[in-house]
Amino acid sequence: MRKSPEDWKLSRAPVCVLLTLAFTIAMVACSGKKAEAPEAGSQAAQKKASAQLNPASLPADSGPPRSIDASRAWKYTKEVTAFGARPVGSANHKKLEAYIHVHLKGIDVQDDDFVADTIEGKFPIHNILAKFPGTKDGIIVIAGHYDTNYPFRNNGYVGANDGGSSTGLLLELADQLRKEKPQGYAVWLLWSDGEEAMKDWTSTDSLYGTRHLAKVWEQDGTLKKIKAFIVEDMIGDADLNIERDQSSAPWLESVIYEAATRLGDQSHFFHRELNIEDDHTPFVQLGVPCADLIDFDYGYGNVFWHTPQDTMDKLSPQSLQIVGDVILETIRILNAMPAVPPK
Repeated sequence: MRKSPEDWKLSRAPVCVLLTLAFTIAMVACSGKKAEAPEAGSQAAQKKASAQLNPASLPADSGPPRSIDASRAWKYTKEVTAFGARPVGSANHKKLEAYIHVHLKGIDVQDDDFVADTIEGKFPIHNILAKFPGTKDGIIVIAGHYDTNYPFRNNGYVGANDGGSSTGLLLELADQLRKEKPQGYAVWLLWSDGEEAMKDWTSTDSLYGTRHLAKVWEQDGTLKKIKAFIVEDMIGDADLNIERDQSSAPWLESVIYEAATRLGDQSHFFHRELNIEDDHTPFVQLGVPCADLIDFDYGYGNVFWHTPQDTMDKLSPQSLQIVGDVILETIRILNAMPAVPPK
């Protein structure tokens, strides 16, 4: 997808790190992305993430957490993946848009539609936003993209993890929020479009949907109301390891790590530190507190990423369960905090 994995900080054995890095640099160089040599560390990323907020400043655990229906999230992910390649402008992309809209019937849905001028020509982009009103002044946005790569449109690529898992989990979160309305900040679910590059990942050839939406929300005042913007991307990997993103708000990552700890899932979070460009980047640049939940180690050396091997057999319902439950617990903690840290 995206991603500029710079300033890597890994807690891996040195020989394995060098072998993996050699492969990664070769792949990254071919796609125009950058990677710098990793530094050895012993759980430094976890400690750094969890230390950003004093645990004593977080609200006490107030009872049994909510939980998603992992079997249903898995079903949605399978159905999304079954559409096949879903690049912007394609027939399958339009079918998936309709599928999402049918699922969201009865919910307050807003479409952010525009035409993007890309290196491959002009393409329609459709961000889909489902709004669930809250009882407090402020908005929590949970986002994930649903498009697949335009350059891979004819090579059998189906994007089960990269695009499929994010879309499927958002659909399940919509079911949860439909069933039990937010008792705190409003929650907006964003199916972002045009996340993938049309040719090679650059600051102008990527993130078409969120770059546009960030500008719209800056102009209409919405950005000032956003308390947290959380992206979930490539979160279906059966061997789940969520990265700590250097560009994300440290305090928000601390809340997420606390949520994972309360659920007993902290071992899947923040072992490794990367600098990642993803759908949160345009909002980070405008001062919005953001976090990117992404497992950027999809197969040994990320070997399944952006290949026809990104298929359902590499994923697990348990990974969707972990990320979905941590998101719901993060929302609960944010709602219970007297105030979120200043932007």
